[in-house]
Amino acid sequence: MLLRFSRCLSTLSVAACLLTVAGQCRAQGANSVTEHPDSRIDIYGGYGYFHPINSGIDGKQYQDVYNPNATASVTGYFNHFFGVQVEGGYFSGSSEHRVYNLNCPSTFCDQLMYTAQAGPVLRYPLGSWIPFIHALGGGTRMNGPADQPLKWGWGVTGGIGVDYVLPFFSNHVAVRPIQADFQYSQVVYGPLLLPAGVQGGFGELDNLKLSGGLVIRFGEKVDKRPVVMECSTAPSVVHPGEMVTVTGSTADLDPKKKTTFAWATTGGNLTPSGTEATIDTTGLAPGDYAVSGHVQQGLRASQQAGCTAPFTVKAFEPPTIACSALPASATSGTTISITSNAISPQNRPLSYSYTATAGQITGAGAAATLSTAGLSAQTITVTCNTTDDLGHSATGTTQVAIEVPPVPVVSQTQALCGLSFTRDKRRPVRVDNESKACLDDIALSMNQQADAKLVIVGNASPDEKPEAAAERSLNVRQYLTQEKGIDQSRIEVRVGDTSGRTVNSTLVPPGAIFNDANTELFDEKAITRTGQAYGVSRGARGAVLPRRGRTITPKRRRRHAAAAAAPVGHSVPPGGGYVAPAASETTSVAPAAPPPGGSTLSQLPK
Repeated sequence: MLLRFSRCLSTLSVAACLLTVAGQCRAQGANSVTEHPDSRIDIYGGYGYFHPINSGIDGKQYQDVYNPNATASVTGYFNHFFGVQVEGGYFSGSSEHRVYNLNCPSTFCDQLMYTAQAGPVLRYPLGSWIPFIHALGGGTRMNGPADQPLKWGWGVTGGIGVDYVLPFFSNHVAVRPIQADFQYSQVVYGPLLLPAGVQGGFGELDNLKLSGGLVIRFGEKVDKRPVVMECSTAPSVVHPGEMVTVTGSTADLDPKKKTTFAWATTGGNLTPSGTEATIDTTGLAPGDYAVSGHVQQGLRASQQAGCTAPFTVKAFEPPTIACSALPASATSGTTISITSNAISPQNRPLSYSYTATAGQITGAGAAATLSTAGLSAQTITVTCNTTDDLGHSATGTTQVAIEVPPVPVVSQTQALCGLSFTRDKRRPVRVDNESKACLDDIALSMNQQADAKLVIVGNASPDEKPEAAAERSLNVRQYLTQEKGIDQSRIEVRVGDTSGRTVNSTLVPPGAIFNDANTELFDEKAITRTGQAYGVSRGARGAVLPRRGRTITPKRRRRHAAAAAAPVGHSVPPGGGYVAPAASETTSVAPAAPPPGGSTLSQLPK
């Protein structure tokens, strides 16, 4: 019993929801005007399809019916939206119950159902389309799936549908393409006869009914609502001489009655044209004005309406101008481009003029040029002027900073210290320890001027082979790159004359040019280097190298070790004499210069 009640309640809830939605639609469309008059009475007749939903008696199910059937209804409307409907339905099957009883008589084998119900209906006209919802209740007469005879019970129906008003027959005929209903019915057939389970029982039927057909519409339902009119102006703010367009919007007019429009304005020349009018504001003084409209379909107040819309006439506004210079700072003699960006709010024609506190300015349009030839360092003020055809003007200024170009500074090369190779008669191309002080100064200068280059020029004496000058240059570069970390790409090596066993160094800053006709570049690959490049601390392992081609025996290894521990590399000053090294100073020979091909001997053989 509880299940039956819940089904019934669900059906009524669906119908209540549909009524609520229709009520909201009515509130939203209360002021709409339809082109199709609403009918007072609708008579509907259609053909449908009956589909039970999991319903039966003692496991025997009700069956679908799409054989001869009919659905008819009469609906009377109280206004545009709300009415009352009476509906009857008839569905006749064809031996659907024979699946349960092969010997059943025809009146029991056919699925039969009759309904007679009534209830409220809501529609929402949308031009030719008229959707609706209804909720009905009343009697249901049907037989059962297992020899239960036709018997009356009760039922409810809730559904939706839509009508389309045909454009002929004066809107009196409509097509209903779909009406979809959910129905709940209940019939008591008496005690269920057991054990066969036929006849008697309690029938509950949930079913979906779909139908479609024609609707005959009678009478018209038109509310006597008053005529409404609203006005608007575009644009609402103008300048003298501009046009204003006034538009009137109306509602609830009777299309069968003659409509008359009238217009009036407090200023300007008005030209009416039905629901619109134009106003010429030529000659009007600045101020606020109004235009009024009136519509009439009869003498009654509900058949007339009026509206008023304001508009404003404003005085012409002066132009604006912005002045700019490119470049804003330059050296004397530069030509400066001056640009004016002028705007007239009413797009009036503009003219331009220019003045400057110094220099020569020329130009008549939106662009001008300023010549600064011969000017001293100063700030020039340029004034840009614009005037429209009504005499309104505007002024803008910009400044240009003029500088006198500085005298260019020519970079010069700088001679650094020189190295002498006359102290070591046995190794005349080797950089001795006495030369390292000069090389340290050179490295310091290179680090202080990281963008400068260094040119090393090696010289030779007339009594030695010319390659000695190149070897000296390469040994000096090797010391600076390996011991002082100077990038080799910053050092250029050259050979000079036969003025003596020396090396000259020149620092070349950016922009300077080393130009010594007595020097020249040489092919490093063509130079065969011998001996050590420079002297190193005797503590450096592998500093003493054997002669090429000789095997290091244990005896010779001890001899080289003793030689590395002995104080060597004493220097001889240019004037002769002997200068001993400091007490803490220990010297040795440098690693041998890399042989041709780039390889370097770095340690003794083991």
